Amino acid sequence: MCGICGKINFNSEAIDEELLQKMTDVLSHRGPDSGKIYVKGNVGLGHRRLKIIDLSEAAAQPMTNEDNSIWIVCNGEIYNFPELKKSLEEEGHVFRSKCDTEVIIHLYEEKGVECVKFLRGMFAFAIWDENKKRLFLARDRIGKKPLNYAINGKTLVFSSEIKSILEDPSIEKQVNLEALNLFLTYSYISAPHTMFAGINKLPPAHTLVLDAAGIKIERYWSLSYRDKINLTEEECARRVLELLTESTKIRMVSDVPLGAFLSGGIDSSAVVGIMSKISSRPVKTFSIGFPEESFNELQYARKVARLFNTEHKEYIVEYNAIELLPKLVWHFNEPFGDSSALPTYYLAKMTREAVTVALNGDGGDESFAGYDRYAANILAERYKFMPTKLLSSVINSLPGTTGKRSFVNRLKKFNEGLNLSKERRYAHWMSAFSSVAKESLYSVELRNKLKEIDCSKYLVNFYNNSDARDFIDATLSVDVNTYLPEDLLVKVDIASMANSLEARSPFLDHKLMEFAASIPSHLKLKGLVSKYILKKSLKDLLPNEILNRKKSGFGVPVGSWFKNELKDYALQTLLSEKSLKRGYFRKEIVENLINEHNLGKVDHGHRLWNLINLELWHQVFMDK
Repeated sequence: MCGICGKINFNSEAIDEELLQKMTDVLSHRGPDSGKIYVKGNVGLGHRRLKIIDLSEAAAQPMTNEDNSIWIVCNGEIYNFPELKKSLEEEGHVFRSKCDTEVIIHLYEEKGVECVKFLRGMFAFAIWDENKKRLFLARDRIGKKPLNYAINGKTLVFSSEIKSILEDPSIEKQVNLEALNLFLTYSYISAPHTMFAGINKLPPAHTLVLDAAGIKIERYWSLSYRDKINLTEEECARRVLELLTESTKIRMVSDVPLGAFLSGGIDSSAVVGIMSKISSRPVKTFSIGFPEESFNELQYARKVARLFNTEHKEYIVEYNAIELLPKLVWHFNEPFGDSSALPTYYLAKMTREAVTVALNGDGGDESFAGYDRYAANILAERYKFMPTKLLSSVINSLPGTTGKRSFVNRLKKFNEGLNLSKERRYAHWMSAFSSVAKESLYSVELRNKLKEIDCSKYLVNFYNNSDARDFIDATLSVDVNTYLPEDLLVKVDIASMANSLEARSPFLDHKLMEFAASIPSHLKLKGLVSKYILKKSLKDLLPNEILNRKKSGFGVPVGSWFKNELKDYALQTLLSEKSLKRGYFRKEIVENLINEHNLGKVDHGHRLWNLINLELWHQVFMDK
């Protein structure tokens, strides 16, 4: 795993090598083993290396082809590189290294920009083609690896992380208010937006080509849910296990120590179980727990570790959120509202002490309908006619609670969306601040600037563009295109790379995901039973206690924190003169959020967490 960056000047002005080196050095946490740059005239590429495959200098980047006409910097892993390399060698290509990145160069020589369609893995890369005077950027299908870029008329600058782009003084720092609006709604900022006006994310499964014809951005892959397989349940389950086993096996190739995150949930347990069947030595597994008992799942992880005789390590997290938050904001580059970033960071930090690569269970929920909200969609359609004004009034009068996966809070959210269309109901369920809440929170000036923007359309448009034939598949499609790449994968990439750890996700193999998309939705969510076909495929691998346990998630007690250790911090941060002068929010509404939460009237923990992250982002990146 690595960090990449680069720059091309449109006016043929020579690249400032000192600037390019600074851009590269900012990414040192993503690649602590070495850092190099390539500069020729108006083009420069930078690379920070974390050695995983082929530890020799022959695998160093920026890397070139035989005649030095094509250069590449790549962040990621190509899991089918041995097969591709063999085929390319048969075509006459000569390799200098044993690493996967060199395969991309020669594949590009054969296939041009179509080369991405042959790659199986996670990647973000840049190729400079000297002969064609072409810059080619590409990002993997699911969005495991990030790639940001800025174009200001004079230059194009790109990098794995925004902070690297900001090293360039020609790139102005301005707040993107549309991104601010999206962040407060969904707790993340979706591609192509970033929190900086003028800096964009290349979306997953997209390429960017810059040449004499201009700039062209295209999508090269999408997941289809239309055509369904015609297999028995047993055949389907067997095929799921075959694909997951293959996907796990190819992700165990490494020249450095390798292990796995283990939460005790179905997905991570399945990956660990398969790794144990494949490996000739005990798998190294890592789990974290919390002092708060309702947030602690170590007992399940221990059972799986004992079952597969892994070398298991645990870490009880004692949070210091006030100390860690500014550091996380710096690593995430923009506001990020998923509070599980904290335990993910701690887990990666602990894991990195023993290994350099860790497999995980990310992606199982989005492919096999693992979230409770998928079943809630069915219940909402079935019972939306039942609530009366009196029943709704009773539900809304219930005091909010701050426990993990609070039933009362979820019931309130469920009730709030019942009268909306299916698509807008789902958007409401996924939101931290509803449109009504933002209308109250925003200052008059901010409301006027954002009055034409309907954040619900962000999710609704993905529903409209899905080729799924039923609402469950359509919702899976929406999550694969939104929540998965913009929240979950950002969280894991940043938290792992902050600790120089490579994270690999067998469930996110595109061949497995394509097969899962072709499974009829009633086999993924059977009645109200989630992950039905996945559980069936794993019945001989995992015990019923793991297969049938209720989904817990990877949360932290932010609601409780804002009543206790973060109470004064929230007041001092959100109601400071500096914060209020930004002019975004009405002071009395922010005060009301804090007071209602402290009095236990409403659980505003998630909303307050978003506001804290937004303010800290301003302090870290905009206040110098």
